[in-house]
Amino acid sequence: MKNRYLALSSVLACSLALGGCGLIPGGSDTRTVSIWLMQNSVSDDWLKRFTETFEKEHPGIELDVTFQEWTGIGKKVTEALKSEDAPEVIEVGNTQVAGYAESGGLRDLTLESVRDLGNEDWLPGLAEPGSINGSQYGIPWYAANRVVIYNKELFAEAGITEPPKTRAEWLEISEKLDRPGQDGIYLSGQDWYTLAGFIWDEGGELAVESAGDWQGSLHSKAALRGMDFYQELQSHGSGPKDGDEETPPQAEVFAKGNVAQMIAVPSAATVIEKANPELKGKLGFFPVPGKTAAAPGSVFIGGSDLIVPENSKERAAAVEVVSALAGDEWQLDLARTMNYVPNKATLGLELEGQESTYAMAAGAAQGRATPNSPQWAEVEGDNPIKPYMTAVLQGREPATAARNASDRITAALRP
Repeated sequence: MKNRYLALSSVLACSLALGGCGLIPGGSDTRTVSIWLMQNSVSDDWLKRFTETFEKEHPGIELDVTFQEWTGIGKKVTEALKSEDAPEVIEVGNTQVAGYAESGGLRDLTLESVRDLGNEDWLPGLAEPGSINGSQYGIPWYAANRVVIYNKELFAEAGITEPPKTRAEWLEISEKLDRPGQDGIYLSGQDWYTLAGFIWDEGGELAVESAGDWQGSLHSKAALRGMDFYQELQSHGSGPKDGDEETPPQAEVFAKGNVAQMIAVPSAATVIEKANPELKGKLGFFPVPGKTAAAPGSVFIGGSDLIVPENSKERAAAVEVVSALAGDEWQLDLARTMNYVPNKATLGLELEGQESTYAMAAGAAQGRATPNSPQWAEVEGDNPIKPYMTAVLQGREPATAARNASDRITAALRP
């Protein structure tokens, strides 16, 4: 669906184009930049503000925004990259960039990222997936990651006055909060994104690359330590060992009022409060604790990058649009409007007044992405990490279960 100003009538036209092309007396030299954004990535009001401002500052460029659904987007983008009528700018998931770059259809934006966009300050979890063989094809746009959502009332009843800063403190309070009829923490057995953070904190990886070949590495000593911590934390609640966060939906479980903590993106709080309005104002947020108080723990960071197809017609104007979207002014505006994490850790410090977003931004500074293999989607399609976690939680010998899962990851990552 095309949205020209969305609710109003989307995006306006103007005068003077980039590169010195100005208005022709008696005529027009307007160029249209076609943009694909994902459904619900931005609000109508935010897009309206951005469009009006950008077109005023860049006379001669008209923005034409189309919203896409996530379902089926991979095939649609791949086909667009091969066509002669590709959009100028496309929003893609940060972990999807490697797959699109493999097709050879993306513009190399390394120069712009170094010269104009302050790439040295980008969140690694957004920047690294967009960098392929030293070239930057994806420009970080926004991020979201898991935090700990907690019930302030249950914390107060247990005499806990402030959130934990270390893993050891986290285990201690989770055990204290775990009592008959109440979960210290609700953690499903197959929450593999959360496990990934614990593995990274221990110095492990989900998979490693050597000479162009990817190998699963859940069986490494570091990765096994991460699973060991997960198992201990998960024991302080009644989360199902054979289910993920949606089986059953953990926000709905939390909404019953007898769960002290859960690990989720902050937007889950909206679901909780809708299901149980009595919890409104009783929810708090803190970053996933690290091994020491020096920094929060590692977390999987999801979000979006912006790409420019090599065969788009208005590539120079497209770079101007990407530069604006990824620049500090609009990054902060987007973060405050949509409760996203901006693409730079330094910008996250400016969100201190927003408790949930600030906690998320603090964690994002330690954010990581899944292995940067074009085949990683094959791993997630039939995810061997989930049954591995269940096997360990149900008593199977961890090293053996991990080796089997690693072998399946290796097979899935073969080109």
